[in-house]
Amino acid sequence: MSMELIDATAWMLFGATLLERLMELIVSKRNAAWSFSQGGVEYGEGHYKWMVVMHSLFLAAMTAEFLWMGSTIDVSVRMGAMAVAVLCQLLRWWVITTLGKQWNTRVIIVPGLKRVTSGPYRFLSHPNYVVVAIETFTLPLIFGSWRTALVFSILNVLMMRVRIRVENQALLSLKAI
Repeated sequence: MSMELIDATAWMLFGATLLERLMELIVSKRNAAWSFSQGGVEYGEGHYKWMVVMHSLFLAAMTAEFLWMGSTIDVSVRMGAMAVAVLCQLLRWWVITTLGKQWNTRVIIVPGLKRVTSGPYRFLSHPNYVVVAIETFTLPLIFGSWRTALVFSILNVLMMRVRIRVENQALLSLKAI
């Protein structure tokens, strides 16, 4: 496969990722409104804005690195990263559909609802965070932006340490309700 075709495919996947993120935000906003209307309580509001900033900078850094430095990564690695990125989207939407109205980008607990243990939650406590970690590393590799993959993977680990702790504490409240 030619480098031009790989680059064109990378830009198409980037565009698809942006559209997917917009869809996520629409679904998240709708579901958060539903959760709050049901008496939902939000946890971890303080870190949320920083998570949004990090994810926005991630997309910008990935493209900026590619435009500024180009790609020195082998075509086969870039193609493999494309396949993994597509798989991540499928897994992400499995998570979203499994959680249904309970899914959003915030941590909101609705009193009276039970913890979801079906779908990917049969196998992992936090499957979406696994998807995000894999995607944070592989999506930049589609462009050959290995520096972005490295830096934002480290930042993501730090953010997920906070996020998972907040979410686990929130989930414990389900037992108290």
